[in-house]
Amino acid sequence: MTNIKTLDTPTLLLDHQKLLKNISDIADFANEQGVSYRPHIKTHKSVRIAQLQVEAGAVGITTAKISEAEVMAAGGIKDILIAYPISNPDKINRLIQLLKKGVRLKVAVDNPESLGYLQRGLEHTPFTLEVWIKVNSGLNRCGVEPGKEALLLAKAIMTHSKLKLGGIFTHAGHSYAAKTYEEIESIGLQEGLAVVESANACEQAGIPISVRSVGSTPTFKIAGKVPGVTEIRPGNAVFFDAIQVGLGVTNFENCAVTILASVVGVYKDRIIFDTGSKSLCLDKGAHGNQTVSGFGEIIGHPEVLIERLSEEHGIGVFVQETHLKLNDKVQIIPNHACTVVNQFEEYVFHENGQVIDVWKVDARGMVK
Repeated sequence: MTNIKTLDTPTLLLDHQKLLKNISDIADFANEQGVSYRPHIKTHKSVRIAQLQVEAGAVGITTAKISEAEVMAAGGIKDILIAYPISNPDKINRLIQLLKKGVRLKVAVDNPESLGYLQRGLEHTPFTLEVWIKVNSGLNRCGVEPGKEALLLAKAIMTHSKLKLGGIFTHAGHSYAAKTYEEIESIGLQEGLAVVESANACEQAGIPISVRSVGSTPTFKIAGKVPGVTEIRPGNAVFFDAIQVGLGVTNFENCAVTILASVVGVYKDRIIFDTGSKSLCLDKGAHGNQTVSGFGEIIGHPEVLIERLSEEHGIGVFVQETHLKLNDKVQIIPNHACTVVNQFEEYVFHENGQVIDVWKVDARGMVK
């Protein structure tokens, strides 16, 4: 077998046992709470990892974009939520192609105008498209307001013969701006309540809502416990990263993805790695909260802080004396796994430092 320290760098490494444990932990939580599990694949972008999640009990997957859904469908994943509003006619035609292939598709909606575009696009097809209402639980991105606005949109959906209302969902991405875990708990509670309140308003008006879905890695174990919630959609929890550790959601021992890097320069006041922004990315915390110091955590070397990045260089400073020298290799836990994975073509799977397989990042660059 090949030892990972003999690999060229930079290389995207994935710890097989940590991956399986993280998948199992999410599935176990879903089973304990009696909710479904529909992971967001924007983190890993891998058909084979999505298949592992389905094998662990996931009812399907979530994608951000149609192109991701197309890749996953081609790989055999047939139950897909596209958690993104779609009204462009060309994109609607791509939805129809997925329906023709037997994909059990669900698509986000959050405004009445988009319903007309979807209806017209489907008018002369044999298909009815399942849509889920996206509600705003505090992120203030996409989504109608919970309760009354959600009900008004639900009523509008009922007037379109080619659309079928299947669920209500939200994403508490603003949890990444939380400064304490108590704040994350509060956001998670509001996330769950926003969905349940909206679903209850619809059902009181005679409109059934079969799925009440929440997501976000920091909050899914909180929102997923709110009575009335029926589904969770965490993405990053399949890998975790330094930002999740900074938020208090997990610890470094659970982080499955690392970047193998080489020391390419050692100076009296700094050390240089061959992993710049094209490998580690410049993300230091979403939505205004910098929960991390530097640009990645070097495993086993707390004496070095990666202080800044240029495109191909990671520049570290010495917190304490280091014994790292030219050509030494280190593993770096990235700040944000989702953006880092999208920089690489493949994962190198390893167990106990030995390479066991190489898997493609199938949906890399799929942003359309």
